[in-house]
Amino acid sequence: MKDTSKTYVTVKDNQNVLLHPSTVLQQESEWLVYNEFVLTTKNFIRTVTVVKPEWLLDIAPNYYDLDSFTKGPVKMALERTVQKIRRKEAYKSQGQSGKR
Repeated sequence: MKDTSKTYVTVKDNQNVLLHPSTVLQQESEWLVYNEFVLTTKNFIRTVTVVKPEWLLDIAPNYYDLDSFTKGPVKMALERTVQKIRRKEAYKSQGQSGKR
């Protein structure tokens, strides 16, 4: 999850990380998935891709179980995402009930 303009925070262990200089990400994003954690004098993530947090909750609901997170910015961001998903689902079900 994006923390400041240049750093990200890992979801489970809240480590501040930077994008590795070899990363050629075309756009900044709030959420990334990374394949490599590179530890030098700084913490870097490499081989990254942009994702939407809704995708993470959909694909790995057990891993992203909100009860397993401590209070903090990551948990708050995931809670906002859950609320967004619920609003979307409620809107869709209202639209479906209106078609009858």
